[in-house]
Amino acid sequence: MTNSIHQEPALQPLDRYNQALMSHVHPPDWVNPQPVNCYDLVVIGAGTAGLVVAAGAAGLGLGLKVALVEKSLMGGDCLNVGCVPSKSVIRSSRVVADMRDTAAFGIQPPDSINIDFAGVMQRMRQIRAGISHHDSAERFKNLGVDVFLGNAAFVNKEAIAVSETISKTISDSSPQPGSFLRFKKAVIATGARATRPQIPGLVEAGYLTNETVFSLTECPKRLAVIGGGPIGCELAQAFHRLGSQVILFHKHGHLLDREDGDAAEIIQQQLFRENLDLILNCTLEKVEITDTGKVIYYRENFQENSDIIKTVTVDEILVGAGRTPNVDGLNLDAVGVEYDRRRGVVVNDYLQTTNPRIYAAGDICMNWKFTHAADAAARIVIKNTLFSPFGLGRSKLSNLVMPWVTYTDPEIAHVGLYEPEAQAKGLETNTIKIPFSTVDRALTDGETEGFVKILHKKGSDQILGATIVARHAGEMISEITLAIATKQGLNALSGVIHPYPTQADAIKKAADAYRRTLLTPRTKSLLKLLSKFS
Repeated sequence: MTNSIHQEPALQPLDRYNQALMSHVHPPDWVNPQPVNCYDLVVIGAGTAGLVVAAGAAGLGLGLKVALVEKSLMGGDCLNVGCVPSKSVIRSSRVVADMRDTAAFGIQPPDSINIDFAGVMQRMRQIRAGISHHDSAERFKNLGVDVFLGNAAFVNKEAIAVSETISKTISDSSPQPGSFLRFKKAVIATGARATRPQIPGLVEAGYLTNETVFSLTECPKRLAVIGGGPIGCELAQAFHRLGSQVILFHKHGHLLDREDGDAAEIIQQQLFRENLDLILNCTLEKVEITDTGKVIYYRENFQENSDIIKTVTVDEILVGAGRTPNVDGLNLDAVGVEYDRRRGVVVNDYLQTTNPRIYAAGDICMNWKFTHAADAAARIVIKNTLFSPFGLGRSKLSNLVMPWVTYTDPEIAHVGLYEPEAQAKGLETNTIKIPFSTVDRALTDGETEGFVKILHKKGSDQILGATIVARHAGEMISEITLAIATKQGLNALSGVIHPYPTQADAIKKAADAYRRTLLTPRTKSLLKLLSKFS
């Protein structure tokens, strides 16, 4: 098989950084290897889940035959159009916010802030290119993985075709040498893509998603963001700080409506303070393109004016309204793999599909659509596909303790159960909340808008969940994640010494607050008695 089977995806602009990226994640001169007779494991998709499975299996030094197929860019969304570029842009936007807020720290703010948006995006491309060698086709080849660039589809229950035009080979159930990858086990890790809202005229007017927004070199003067979830809020705030006039549309009455209510309220008020235009509880009726821009027609779903159609005109529209699993083109029906176009591939708790020889991991099959979740799931797949004979010793997805972060400013980090989830399980709970206005380091940093909230089982120090709102909440949540994962309670956290002053001291304050609840009149009497004999 030669490199003629795959089509080179385009990255814009094609500067030296994107060329360096392409040379790693989709080399234009790549020649696919000659397949071996049969692979121990074939992985479809070279995003986080696929890369971890392939590298983990091949890197053990056991002589396992592993193949990895990718139709677009090695590294998947995280490297190319997700975590890495978005956090780079968000970091630049935070610099702008800091410059505007210098007066609060006794420093005269500049008369004007000259934002070089092209420079911001160039920095992002430079960082992305610099990281990309970790996910490169050449690196995985050197790890012993056979890397195939091209489209993949199951042909039958023992083979996968890699071809530019799958339809030509899909009906051929007889694998041919050099055309098919025979496998003992296979892993589907094809991820997900941005969901397109069914809004009349949106496609004709043109719109951006996370897959295209990072190709911009000029900042849109007027930007509509559709979706008030994590992606929409993160990018709306960042682009507003970088110079766009942002209008954020959300179909529900509050942003981040799946998040802790107190946390979501802080973010919503922060965006109001930054003068973003928030249009909540609305329905988008249609989009038209005119000489003055893209006109969005919308209706606010309030009883008194629900029939009034309003309009707003923008230069660009960014869609951040959910993810759709990439199940198309895999020919899953041919191998008995059950799937749903909205939920993705159906798996059990061992990440096994309805075909026992085929597993899945990452966004294609999980509600947790995070890079770190895909990584953790991939490790389960390695064990369950290769090192659990007769199903013995298999690992379960449900045993994972999964934290996540919304990278607004301030950030929201969460792990474990929310209070309504605990109540639905029949658990009685108590909540401890420490506002950062009581934490010395937060006061010195001028970052008092936030809190640490810990949910614990009533009458016990068992931690059920936690939410942190802070500028670097994502850096703080792991201490509580570790406590839950290792079944350490608030008593243990109270015994952990935190350097002073740090914002993470709020976690110890929460644990100490729990311990104070143990000082009942009876325990006080006992302590008083002990003190007399000490």
